[in-house]
Parts: sequence; C-alpha cells; structure tokens
Amino acid sequence: MAKKKQTVEKVKATNPNVLGLHAQVLEQPITQTLEVNYMPYAMSVIVSRAIPEIDGFKPSHRKLLYTMYKMNLLSGLRTKSANIVGQTMRLNPHGDAAIYDTMVRLSVGYGALLHPFVESKGNFGKVYSRDMAYAAPRYTEAKLAPICAEIFRDLDQDAVDFVDNYDNTMKEPTLLPTTFPNILVSANQGIAVGMASQLCGFNLGEVCDTTIAYLKNPNCVISETLLAPDFSTGGELICDSAVLENIYRTGRGSIKVRAKYRYDQENHLIEIYEIPYTTTTEAILDKVAELIKAGKAKEIADMRDETDLSGLKLTIDLKRGADPDKLMQRLYKQTTLQDSMACNFNVLVGGMPKVMGVGELLQEWCAWRTECVRRRVYYIMHKKMDKLHLLKGLKKILLDIDKAVKIIRETESDAEVVPNLMIGFGIDEKQAEYVAEIKLRNINKEYILKRVEEVDSLETEIADLQDTLDQPQRVKKIIIDELKAVRKKYAVPRKTDIIYSHEVQEYSEEEETPDYPVTVFLSREGYFKKITPQSLRMSGEQKFKEGDSLAQTFETTNRKEVMFFTDKCQVYKSRLSDFDDSKASVLGDYLPSKLSMDEGESVRFMVLPGDYSAHMLFFFENGKVARVELSAYQTASNRRRLTGAYSDKSPVVQFMVLTEEREIALYSTETRVLIINTALLAPKTTRSTQGVNVLTMKPKYHLDHICFPEDTGIANLSRYRGRNIPAAGAVLKEEDSDEKQITLI
Repeated sequence: MAKKKQTVEKVKATNPNVLGLHAQVLEQPITQTLEVNYMPYAMSVIVSRAIPEIDGFKPSHRKLLYTMYKMNLLSGLRTKSANIVGQTMRLNPHGDAAIYDTMVRLSVGYGALLHPFVESKGNFGKVYSRDMAYAAPRYTEAKLAPICAEIFRDLDQDAVDFVDNYDNTMKEPTLLPTTFPNILVSANQGIAVGMASQLCGFNLGEVCDTTIAYLKNPNCVISETLLAPDFSTGGELICDSAVLENIYRTGRGSIKVRAKYRYDQENHLIEIYEIPYTTTTEAILDKVAELIKAGKAKEIADMRDETDLSGLKLTIDLKRGADPDKLMQRLYKQTTLQDSMACNFNVLVGGMPKVMGVGELLQEWCAWRTECVRRRVYYIMHKKMDKLHLLKGLKKILLDIDKAVKIIRETESDAEVVPNLMIGFGIDEKQAEYVAEIKLRNINKEYILKRVEEVDSLETEIADLQDTLDQPQRVKKIIIDELKAVRKKYAVPRKTDIIYSHEVQEYSEEEETPDYPVTVFLSREGYFKKITPQSLRMSGEQKFKEGDSLAQTFETTNRKEVMFFTDKCQVYKSRLSDFDDSKASVLGDYLPSKLSMDEGESVRFMVLPGDYSAHMLFFFENGKVARVELSAYQTASNRRRLTGAYSDKSPVVQFMVLTEEREIALYSTETRVLIINTALLAPKTTRSTQGVNVLTMKPKYHLDHICFPEDTGIANLSRYRGRNIPAAGAVLKEEDSDEKQITLI
C-alpha cells in the first residue's frame, strides 16, 4: 500500500495533469456518465427528431416545408431539389442527404403518403420498391402541393409560436397550424431511444367526418365514421372489429393487409397490382423464388416484375390445371403478399411522448386547434382595433382640415409636426403619425369621409370577433366549417378496400396434404419409416441396421403431427407428411440428420400428440415422476424445436403417454416394487418440472424400469400397492419374479 502511494506521488510530481485526468475517468460513476453524456442525446432524439408532434410532422418535415413556403413554392413554379435542400440547411443542419430523403418521402412520386405535400418532377423512387433508387437532387424538381395551403393558412396570423433556428439567424415555427388532423392522415414512423412511433394513415374524408362528429359530441362512436386505416399502396385490409376497437382505444395493435390480384383467364396468369404498405416487390419475388426452389409452389411456371409507368404489376404464369385462387391463398400465408402492420400511436404532446388512442389524439388535436383559431381571431381583432384607433384620430381631423394644414405649414421642423398635431387635436402619437403621412391629394372631404365611414363597420367586426373569443361554440363552428371545406376540396375515395375476417378464406396446409392410413416405425438408433398399408402387406421383414431393433410403432394417418423427445431435453415437432413414404426393405430416415438435431443428440421417444389432450409421464432415476400436460408442447407458430422439453436434474429412465388414469408398477434396483395409480400424480403445465417424489430409495439404488401391473407376473398385486406417495414399495418375492416382466417403452 505504501509502495502504491509512493508511485502515485511520483507520477503526480512528474505530470499532475495526466494523473488528474486518469483519476477523474476512474472515479466517475456510470450513472453520472449516463446522465451527463447519454441523457441529452436520448432526449434530443425523442423530442427533436424521431417522434411526430400533434400537427403530424417531425422537425425535419416541418423545417423542409416551411423553407419551401418561404421560397414561395406554394404558388410559384417548381425549382431544383438541390436549391430546396440548400435553403433548408439554414434550419436543418443534419446534412443534404437527410434533407433530401425527407423530401422524397413527402413527394407525390414516392407515394408513401395518402396526401403528399411535395409535388415532384423526376425520379423520386417508389415506396413499394427496395431497389428503385431516386435520382440525385440536381436532376429533380419540386414545389409544394395545393393541400399545403391548409397547413400554412394561419401561419402569418400568430396562430403558432416561432423560435430561433439553431444559429439564431432566423425564426421558424414550433408547429404548423394544420386545419385538419394531419396526425391521423399522414402515415409516420420513427425509432427513438427506448421508444418508437408507428402511425398508420386514415382516409382524409373519414378523418374530417370523425373530427366533426367528435367536436359535436365527444362521446361519439369513432368506428362509425373512421372505418379503418387507409394506405397509399392500396391492397385489402382484413377488418377485425375487436382489433380495430382496441387500436382506437389504446393506440396499439396490429392490422393485416393483403395484396390485390386479378386472374387473366385467356393467358392463364395472375396479375398482382397492389401490395401491402409494409413490404416491397423485391421481398415478394425473393420469397416466391424460395418457395419454387423448395418445391412448395409447383403451380407457378414463372414470376416477374412488370412494373412500368402505369403502375405496379407482378405477373405469375401458371401451369396447366393450377387453381389461381387456391394458389393466392397459399401465397398470402407463405409470403408478404399478406402482411401485418404494427400500430403504436406515440406522439409528442407538450414535449412529452405519450401513446394515445384515436379518441385521445382527437381530443389533443381539437384542443390545440382551438388555441390556434383563438390566437388567429385575437390577432385579427387587434389589427382591426389598431386601424379603428387610427381612423378615430382621422375623424377628429375632419372637424377642421384647414387647422391641420395650418399646423403642418407653420411648423418649422419635421420632428415637431407630430407633437403639434397631438396638441392641436388632442390625439395620440400613432394617430398623429397616421395623419401626418396622408398624401396631399388625399386631404379632401371625400377621402376623409370614406375613411370615417369604416369606423362603424370596424366596431361591428371587432365586437363580433370578441364574441367569438367569448363563446367556445363559435370557435368550434369555425373549426367544423374549415374541416368541411378541406373534405370537400381534398378528400378522395379510399385506396385500401375493407374486407371482413369472416369473409376471408384462410389457407390450410392440411387441406393441401393428402390423408391416408400409414404405419410408422422408430428404431432404437433413430431410424424412422412411414409405410402405407398396401406396401406393408407386400413387404417382408422390417430391415434394421446391424445391432439396431424396433423401438416403437403406431398406426395413424399421413396428416398427423409427430414429436420426438431426445436425450438433450429437447423435443422436435414435425408432420408425418414431411416424410416420404418408405418400404420395409430400407433403413428409413435418420432423424438426427432429417430434423437437423444438435451434434451427438439422439432420439429417445416418439409421441403422436393428436389433439394434445393426453399427458406425458417422465420417470427419473431419483424416483421422481413428472406428469406434464401434452398441451404444454402445443405451439401456435410452426416451431420445429422446443428446448427444455423435460427436467435435466436426473436422467430419464422411461417415457410414457397417459391417455387415462391407470395403475403402473415401478421397479427399483433394490428389487423393490411399488404399484400406484396415476391419479396420485398432479399434472403440471411447466415442461421442465422436476416432478414429485414417488419411490423412496437408499442413495446407492435408483429407479430401474416401469411396466403395467398386468404385465408383471405378480400374483398378489395388493402386496405392492401404495395408497400414498412417496413410498418405498415392497421387496419383490421370488415367486413374483419368475416371469419376465414386459417393461414400458
């Protein structure tokens, strides 16, 4: 310790700065590092980048559109995208590539939005294509779409706050005063730190109708007017009322969308012309190619992308005799021609991220829009009040125009004109400035009388505006009228058709699989055979590898499911239809290779689960027995392997499928026997349960084998029966062990 202290002092004396920095790095707690260094970054991503706000825009969208508005691209002609990108960098310093990516997504050409905000000319790529790259900004042109008039209408009337840009050289709006709930109309997604946002788009007409209904009655049923999400790529939405209601209520959920197709009977081909919003044509083509290569789409002769200027088109050439509808049902199931879109309505409200349902979003938007309208009305009212104030001063001049002229003529310096008018007519400085600025040609009674006549109309208008501010219902009416105007001018029919889940015919793999009787055989070394009755009748003796023998055999049908338990506490699930029909004269499929088992893993037991109503019994060397419901191995997804199939705390002696309660006999190496009823074993749903202690044994002994009492050869079974567990059992008498017991497999 003393040596270490001397070393520290020596280093400190030679280079105190290095030691000080080193000590600071070592002593800083990780919590402080996260708080000081990481937290500001995380908050910046959440608040200023990835999550949209109540106007439906992220900061990058807002900065781009506001720049284009200031460039007069709402009413003016298109300009090169490179010009727009360059101007936007005054507000958005993240680089030209990021700005151009934002413009592309908002453009008509890209097609990501139901109502794009940027009118584009040139190649902007396509939302449904992964590989169709957009052209460089020097080749493309853009301007604002007409609907942008609705997001900038109140911008110059103090409807929203303005803040300094990043270098304090200009102002930018904190929000854009949209006259419709753009947050519900424009699809949006973003990944922040520790949270994400995924907003699907809705039809503009339906959103306006829903908002109007909500303003009139906050307790309205949203699903009556807001039918379902709508996507720019079209397709068919599989409507589940319960799922939609949950999304509307919580802001979370998942919806299914599938492609639209038409069948060309003359050329015997399928044309897919609309696909789900969440996939691409390349992803679909790649997956179909995989199916063809695997032999799971034998009806397809060829598939190609025929997308051109007229729109998307994927063409599937069919082989003779193929059923197009059944093929599409299968492709919906096996490819992204039918896909799910997750909804996560996470929106920034007052600088705080919050996941909200549609009702809450409408509530927040209406409250925010109400404030925008009130600010606009207040701004207009004060402008009129300022004008009225000036006209009242002019009215006083009307009493004696000659006096006003005389005051101006007799004033020696320019700076004293306004003070002299103020004294001469008893008006304030603003009124005097207004009078002093009147042109000489306008100092006539006609001009002044016309200006004075405006006083009465201005007073009426100001009173009306004040009444609007005082009555919330009048503000609501303004919002409703604006929504009706937007709906009338910009609403378009739905692009995504709605079909109901009960109308959809789901593809069932079993229906495509032929079903016929088979007999299955499993050898002790893991060879598996599936043989039809006809082949079995014609065959001779079963062939096995030298030293191998039959372990299990069952009569069943081709569509049944089969499970294989291994010595690595895993179970492999498959269908008998996945195995080719075999013959008795061959060894069969080697399961470790066929099922891609782990190295050194071997099969211990085969189960045909059927309807999963039975139970599995696991007999362990330590005398414990685990009874597990077979339903614990049932999976909704098509999982091929389940780990943790049973407990690994003690080696398994035997496996057993229990379909009904019955007696079993447990033999230990101490030559003791215990007969119990399986009703004493409580079933568990946890696969890896260690079971219950059934047979108590001395440490040097273990469970040897299990069989049914009728197969034991025991004359007096009651001697070995146990009423409770655990129990030691009774010593096996010599007369009861004469016959060879038949053990359970």
